[in-house]
Amino acid sequence: MKFHGTTILAVRHKGNVAVAGDGQVTLNNIIIKHTAKKVRRIYNDKIIVGFAGATADALNLSERLEKKLERYNGNLTRSAVELARDWRTDKYLRRLEAIMIAVDEKNMFVISGNGDVIEPDGGVMGIGSGGASAQAAATALIKHADMDAADIVKEAMQIAGSLCVFTNDAVTIEEL
Repeated sequence: MKFHGTTILAVRHKGNVAVAGDGQVTLNNIIIKHTAKKVRRIYNDKIIVGFAGATADALNLSERLEKKLERYNGNLTRSAVELARDWRTDKYLRRLEAIMIAVDEKNMFVISGNGDVIEPDGGVMGIGSGGASAQAAATALIKHADMDAADIVKEAMQIAGSLCVFTNDAVTIEEL
């Protein structure tokens, strides 16, 4: 899935995790909002989610993930797998156009409508139109700079924004 108008980046480094999302929303080739919040905390502020795709669909999935977390006592792994299973098998959910990153203190997952629950190697994951650029920048920064997770996502998002026309510099960052 490729979504325009969003860059989400998650980095786990030096015992911390940070998730960043840009604020740009586009409709075809028009920027209609500069300061959208695509990263938020759920489940008593213990989980951070970031989403790319249709906003209403992504918020629906976020709410469904939170219900799964409540059902499975905050177990992100189990909740992500159950959400992906529902997403893949339910006729209504299959039409949702979104992808999300969900992180807690120990886990980081990309959850998609294809039934994917992917845990990245190396503690870095980017999604959305600028996701690959942000992920590459963050990977290089981890290896070659003495920065914490929040500084890495901030700098990597600036780099992605300089390359991707669907990514701006109004970045929201959440940390655990």
